[in-house]
Amino acid sequence: MTLKKVLITCTAWLVALIFVLPYAQMFLGALRPSDELTDAGYLPSRFEWSNFINVWKDSALGDNLQVSLMVAGLSTLLVVVVALPAAYYTARRRYRGRGAFLLLVLATQMFQPTALLVGLYREFHTFGMLNEIWALVLVNAAFNLAFAVWILTAYFSSIPVELEEAAMIDGASRLGALRRVTLPLAMPGIVTAVIFAFITAWNEFVVALALITTPEKQPLTVGIDSFLGEYEVQWQYLFAGSLVAIVPVVILFAFIEKHVVSGLTAGSVK
Repeated sequence: MTLKKVLITCTAWLVALIFVLPYAQMFLGALRPSDELTDAGYLPSRFEWSNFINVWKDSALGDNLQVSLMVAGLSTLLVVVVALPAAYYTARRRYRGRGAFLLLVLATQMFQPTALLVGLYREFHTFGMLNEIWALVLVNAAFNLAFAVWILTAYFSSIPVELEEAAMIDGASRLGALRRVTLPLAMPGIVTAVIFAFITAWNEFVVALALITTPEKQPLTVGIDSFLGEYEVQWQYLFAGSLVAIVPVVILFAFIEKHVVSGLTAGSVK
């Protein structure tokens, strides 16, 4: 191995270590006994594995995890179902006002949920949807839809329309050409939209804190915040809950990464 490769390898391991260290600290903090939470030592004197059990018993973390999975999953599904036909039509049709529509879609990304919180609260109060999980699903889907439409429009526009025409000449319908040719080629963009929508909904905090007041109906981000008390911070449970919140995102990346790679070559022609 050459000196250049050794330096690159060492640098890569160093960067990876820098990114991994905070998670290692969280893991060790979750295993600390309650009487050692403020100690300066990196390693605890003993490992309290019961902290991972007690965090489920002493809080509504299990219910919070289910709510987060439901909100993130349903809002992501809603984003993909709505964004795909909207982006495909925008990419393949040149209609009047197309540029203004795309500009409007992009402009909606300028507004943060926090700035619209009062209006959202009044709207869901009017419809009697406060403290309902579907309110979070609709809000997250609405705020992630613009990004999904924009990025999918760009991906569909980059795919030559001649590929679809060739498939239709061979007997495929418009829908069949879309399913067999266009969607596989646009898979990296779809995966990007899915990852963005899921992680954004998974990490959302402010709107959930305002719209949901029942502890069992709150998502994981709000549930973890309950460990920060006015006079006491349950650090071991805070770290344990944070590690639990990381697991679904890691699993999503593990399952979806192969689709990114396969989508880069699927449907290609000589």
